[in-house]
Amino acid sequence: MLSVKVSGLRTGQCVGSVAAVMLLAVTSVAAMAEQRSLPAAAAVEVDYAQHIEPIFAENCYGCHGAERQRGNFRLDRADHLLLGGISGEPALQPGNGGESHLVRLVAGLEPELKMPPEGDPLSDEQIALLRAWIDQGAANTLPESEGGADDQMWSFQPVADVAVPSAGEAWSANPIDRFIYHRLSDAGLEPSEPEDRAVLTRRLYMVMHGLLPTPEQVTQFVDDDRPDAYERLVDEVLASPRYGERWAQHWLDVVRFGETHGFEVNTPRENAWPYRDYVINALNEDLPYDQFVREQIVGDALGADAATGMLVAAPVILPGQVGKDEASMRLAREDELAQVINTVSGTFLGLTLGCARCHNHMFDPITQRDYFAMQAVFQGVNYSERKVGPNKATRERAAGLAEQIKPLDRQLATIRQRADYRAATALLREPVDAAGNEEHFEPVEAALVRFTITRTNDGLQPCIDELEIWTPAGDGAEPRNVGLASNGGVPTASGSWANDRHKLAHINNGRVGNSHSWVSDTAGSGWVQIELAEPTSIDRITWARDRKGEFDDRLAVEYRIEVAAEPGGEWRTVAGSDDRSSSGRSLGEWAADHLPEAVASRYLALTAEREALAQEREYLLSERSIWAGAFTAQPEPTRRKYRGDPMSPREVVPPAGPAVFDAFELPTETPDQARRMALAEWLADPKHPLTARVMVNRIWQHHFGTGLVTTPSDFGGLGAEPSHPQLLDWLAGEFVRSGWSIKHMHRLILTSRTFQQSSRPDSASLAVDGDARLLWRFPPRRGEAEIVRDAILMVSGTLDLRMGGPSFDAFKPNDNYVRVYEPLEEFKPEHFRRMIYMQKVRMEPEGVFGAFDLPDLATPCPSRSQSTTPLQALNLFNSTFVVDQADRLSDRLREEVGDQPEPQVRRAFELALGREPDAVELAQSVKVIEQHDLNTFTRTLMNLSEFLYIQ
Repeated sequence: MLSVKVSGLRTGQCVGSVAAVMLLAVTSVAAMAEQRSLPAAAAVEVDYAQHIEPIFAENCYGCHGAERQRGNFRLDRADHLLLGGISGEPALQPGNGGESHLVRLVAGLEPELKMPPEGDPLSDEQIALLRAWIDQGAANTLPESEGGADDQMWSFQPVADVAVPSAGEAWSANPIDRFIYHRLSDAGLEPSEPEDRAVLTRRLYMVMHGLLPTPEQVTQFVDDDRPDAYERLVDEVLASPRYGERWAQHWLDVVRFGETHGFEVNTPRENAWPYRDYVINALNEDLPYDQFVREQIVGDALGADAATGMLVAAPVILPGQVGKDEASMRLAREDELAQVINTVSGTFLGLTLGCARCHNHMFDPITQRDYFAMQAVFQGVNYSERKVGPNKATRERAAGLAEQIKPLDRQLATIRQRADYRAATALLREPVDAAGNEEHFEPVEAALVRFTITRTNDGLQPCIDELEIWTPAGDGAEPRNVGLASNGGVPTASGSWANDRHKLAHINNGRVGNSHSWVSDTAGSGWVQIELAEPTSIDRITWARDRKGEFDDRLAVEYRIEVAAEPGGEWRTVAGSDDRSSSGRSLGEWAADHLPEAVASRYLALTAEREALAQEREYLLSERSIWAGAFTAQPEPTRRKYRGDPMSPREVVPPAGPAVFDAFELPTETPDQARRMALAEWLADPKHPLTARVMVNRIWQHHFGTGLVTTPSDFGGLGAEPSHPQLLDWLAGEFVRSGWSIKHMHRLILTSRTFQQSSRPDSASLAVDGDARLLWRFPPRRGEAEIVRDAILMVSGTLDLRMGGPSFDAFKPNDNYVRVYEPLEEFKPEHFRRMIYMQKVRMEPEGVFGAFDLPDLATPCPSRSQSTTPLQALNLFNSTFVVDQADRLSDRLREEVGDQPEPQVRRAFELALGREPDAVELAQSVKVIEQHDLNTFTRTLMNLSEFLYIQ
């Protein structure tokens, strides 16, 4: 009986078209006029050597024998018969000749294939013998191929236990330097001198935080003469929350995290951001990488629900955009799962498993069956939001926040016991009442009265049933509503609904209730005004949403009431919502207006801190929606699809890892969570040949700009070989030995002499290694878009370092069905957070910094390109954002050092470049300010290469 364990497939040369790589030799046939029925199996005991091999030799070996293998298929090797060549269609099914693809091909039963492609077809007798041979189990076992692609690929071999070279001991700070020095020596190169301390500080902060160091941070390190000063600085940098924000972006690029769905409508994913925050927190907490891997595959079982956002981070076609026919729906589902497989395999394995969707991988020992085995692992994953509540981890975090809140409450209570605080809060009025409100003020002469609404309780168009304007009582006169239309009041408004119930005339017709009211035509805002018959003294205004008490929507909660003594005169505010507890101002904000400045400042700071902690705690303990996939507990069976066609299902494939790794295989009926758990444990196995290698290469890449392997998500046959293979394996081994600590790997790299080298060029070394791949110097590179934008905000003094939560939008709001993304032209403080908190829109680059090679998020971006284009220069000098920030930097300089150009230049250089200007720079900069203005100088500073580059 033919029984072969197929561990891999020897890959052949690249063939230029899909048609050329189909099973066996694929020949398109215009018509199958000669198609015939399948002959019955021969009723004889079939001997391979006597009956079968002569058929192959005469008709098939010319294309599929030892000398030539079209479609990477051989008929004289057992593994090729079972794998079926590039197409992934097994040539035979032992015991079932009638369904074997080989038999159907030579019998002309496959509509688009003819075998042999030329000459006479096989006779019925020959086909009957083939069918009988397979029915009888394909006896007389054929040999397997000698060796295989897995034997040739360095990355599939176990991580080697590498000895650290002895060379370069005097120069080295840790083993990394020994490996680097050894390769430099082989190339006849020497390492560079140590970098200047100020430049090194800047490099460290830009690489690890994506931010510039402050002048104070630079000075502190430059003046620190302790022998371990640099190591202390590295520890400080790694302990900062800014580290997680910087390095999370690298990870998000790889998994193509986006906050829109992509494709034609590209609508927002409102609740995708928790995955971003999960990655930031995991990095800051130095979550062991093996656990990081597990949580992203099966976090729903590990108390890390947001982590599975990785599985559904890719773009997806929404159900409403998928055709209702079965073929369209099946194809859409296949595409969804392909995105999951591509993300997981590229991220953790550094392999392009997606290439095996339609046929066996052409360059890696990955079969089509392997692809669908991985699809079976993820068959229960659906692109969707899901509701999550508190788990053990979030409850523990919430309990910790409650402990942090307690001392704040004690301090706030102390302030609230003050006499001036109690006196101030006693003045605070009750919230507005939908059924009626009175506004009292000192008598004032008024010809016009305007009621302006800036916020309603529900965001809908505000509504007032009657606006009454009263004269004071006195001298025997009764108060009089001079605003009535019958008393000569004439209303106008910013805009009004117009129907029987709601119209402008109802605002002062003397009738109350919802059916006789005015409604603005603008959501949440609007104004209504009454011109009096003549200037009159007034001291009271009454108004309501609905005096009959039937409605409390559309209620004005933020408003002001103004009067003008004459038409065209100056408006004067006489009343408003500022002293109401429903105005949106907190009790603390109200009280702070009436407290001594120092007490008020302290009270507001404590209140803000407490509110932030309380909001986070409430969020952790609440049920909420996250875009992190929904899971089908018992997925349907997965079938291999012929040529990847969802309408051509073949045999059922159980959940499993790629066979070349001798990975796990599970029963077909295994539940969803157990499938993903098995994959997670296999990936996190310390002995896995790829997991640690791929990750340490990514870490290395973002320190030096290029990985030891320059194809960070392709460690397969088309990927690059490592520049320092022994170092890569030593780093992978050290990663596992450290307990999978990412910060440990950072610390090793940062404290190496290799990282601390000067970036200055050397002509002789450049001639040998122009790209500094051997690291004879630190390779300088331009900072990514995030570094450039955040650095601009930092030097201008506007950078908002609030962490976490929903993203801010860099585009104008709109609610089109097909979302249109128009870049903002006016920027407010809420737009000045770090760029990692900017909404990640697929296919629509941010208006200014999108030109700096931001990924489009349609495909994974394991490494960003570094282009230089005119648009970059134009955006960085003329864009509204940069001009605005340059103006703000100018204001900062005037505030900090005054109006004299020389101190302004010195301070600007400290903030932007971390150093003093030299004499020439100082003179030229002062000249620019004097001949043009300070804003021109600050804009120029933001365009310097030294400002933009990591050196």
